[in-house]
Amino acid sequence: MDCEGCERIVKKSVQGMKGVTQVEVDRKLSKLTVIGYVDPNKVLHRVRHRTGKKADLWPYVPYDVVPHPYAPEAYDKKAPPGYVRNVLEDPEASAIARASSTEVKYTTAFSDDNPNACVVM
Repeated sequence: MDCEGCERIVKKSVQGMKGVTQVEVDRKLSKLTVIGYVDPNKVLHRVRHRTGKKADLWPYVPYDVVPHPYAPEAYDKKAPPGYVRNVLEDPEASAIARASSTEVKYTTAFSDDNPNACVVM
C-alpha cells in the first residue's frame, strides 16, 4: 500500500463483512489486521476480489511464540523487529525449528541459558 487511497480501499473492502468487529491498516508494513469471528480465507478472497491487489496471510509471529526463533527458516531479515516466520504452520520449515520436547531436552543440556546445565572442561 503506497497511499491513503489504497489504505482506504483495502479497509472498506472488509469492514462490512459479517463477524468483523475491528479493522486496522498498517501502511508501512502493508499489513491489514482484521479482528472478529471471520474465516481468514474469506477475508483474503474479499480483499483480492474487491481491490484487485495481491493478498496473503501474515507470515510472521512474535519471536517468543516459536520454540527456536533463530533456527534456519524461522529467522527472516525481512521480518519486522520482534517477529519471525511462523514455522509451526509451515511444512517446509526446518526440523530444528519444530523440535520435539525430547530434542529440546538434549539440546538445552549444555546451554548457557539453563542454570542446571552440564559443563564439560
